Amino acid sequence: MSDPTTRPWPGVPEPSAPRHMKPLDRGEALRLLRSVSLGRIVFTRQALPAVRPVNHLLDGEDIIIRLGDGAALASLTDPADGRPGAVVAYEADAIDPERHLGWSVVVTGYARVVEDPADLRRYESLLRPWVSRAMTDALRIRPELVTGFRLVSAPVDAVPLGTAPAGTAPAGSATTGTASTGASPTGAA
Repeated sequence: MSDPTTRPWPGVPEPSAPRHMKPLDRGEALRLLRSVSLGRIVFTRQALPAVRPVNHLLDGEDIIIRLGDGAALASLTDPADGRPGAVVAYEADAIDPERHLGWSVVVTGYARVVEDPADLRRYESLLRPWVSRAMTDALRIRPELVTGFRLVSAPVDAVPLGTAPAGTAPAGSATTGTASTGASPTGAA
């Protein structure tokens, strides 16, 4: 695929080797989430999914974001029927677009407005908004489900059958000098 017009992102090289998704445990996922300051909150707006980029901080395992007056996220500040909060997802990642290596973490949980004045003052001093809008509230996301993966170079033995690592010819190709029988290693066709 050397023709740049056939590539979905011209100028971005393809990975030189296959990649493997390595699951992260909860602790590692939260540690990685703590290492970045920008993520995306996924919430429901007018009965449809909505996504907004926001900056955050972690307080223990809780994700804290600031809210502006009249923002789309304001709908999350009024949970009805005594629920523990609005169900949201929060995603953050750090993936190198050239090497195709990195990680992604998704947290699903309940979001509630921060009501304790001391906590709110502390978050105001620690979490500076990236936009020039008055931020009067803060939202706390309590993680219920924490998932994530690390995108790593796949070891040679993890390459699926029928494919070859970059720079090598598949078994049975003209460069190996052998003919392919079309049978799989298990004998199934």
